Amino acid sequence: MKTFSVCLALIGLCVITAKAQTDITNSYQIGVGSTRLLDTYLSQEKFKGTGLTLLNTQERCRPSSRWATVIQHQLDLASLKDRSGSRKEQQADYQFFMGRYYQWFSRERFSLQAGALATVNLGATYNSANSNNPVQARFSLQLMPSAAATWSFLLFHRQAALRYQVDLPLVGVMFSPNYGQSYYEIFSLGNYDHNVMPTTFVSTPNLRQQLSFDCRLGRSFTLRLGYLGDYRQSNVNHLKSHIYSHRLMVGFVHSFTVSNRL
Repeated sequence: MKTFSVCLALIGLCVITAKAQTDITNSYQIGVGSTRLLDTYLSQEKFKGTGLTLLNTQERCRPSSRWATVIQHQLDLASLKDRSGSRKEQQADYQFFMGRYYQWFSRERFSLQAGALATVNLGATYNSANSNNPVQARFSLQLMPSAAATWSFLLFHRQAALRYQVDLPLVGVMFSPNYGQSYYEIFSLGNYDHNVMPTTFVSTPNLRQQLSFDCRLGRSFTLRLGYLGDYRQSNVNHLKSHIYSHRLMVGFVHSFTVSNRL
C-alpha cells in the first residue's frame, strides 16, 4: 500500500511538472532597407533614405495549450534626404508589442494562429533645416488584430518553415501637436489643443507584415531570413504623416524549454 501511494505521488508530480513546462522561442534579427517619410508638421517635402531595424521576438507557449504569448521589441533608425538632396531628416522609433495568439487550425505541417497585439510606439524625427520646431515627437498606443500562418517542411533533410504574419490597427490614442502649434505652447505655456487624440483604422491606416524563412542548423539553433514591411500613416489635427519602411532581415532563432518544478 505504501509503495502504491509513492507511485501515485510520483505520477502526480510528473503531471504537475509537465503542465509547468513552457516552450520558449527567441529570435534576434537585423534588417536594412529603404525608408520613405512625410511629416507635414516639419515639412511638406517627402524624404527617403536607408534605414536599419533591430527586431527581437519572444514566443512562449505550453505544449498542452493552444495559446501563445508573444513579445516583440523593434528599433528603427533612418537617415533621409529630400528630392533635391539639400535637406536632411533623422528618424528613430521604438515599438513594443505584446499579445496573445490562439492556434485555430493545425493539420500536419500547416498551422494558423489569430489574436491581438497591444503596441506602444515612441519616436521622433529631426529636420536639420528647421530653426523653429525642428523635432516632431511621436507617441501612440494601439490595439492591433493579428494573424499568422506557418508551413513546416523538410529541406535537404533539415527542418524548415515559412511563416507570414500581418498586423492591422483597430483603435488607439496618439499624441500630436495641432496645426501651427509649437511644442513651447504645449509644454511651457500649457496650452492644450486636442494633443491626445483617439485613433481608428480610418485616421491611422497602418499595416505591418512579416515573411520569414527558418532553417534549423542545430538542435536548438535556427537561421532566419525574412522581410519586414512596416507602413505607418496618420491624419490627425490637420497634420499628415507616413513612414514606409522595407527591410531585408537576417538573424537566428534559439528555442528551449523551462520547467518550474514544484
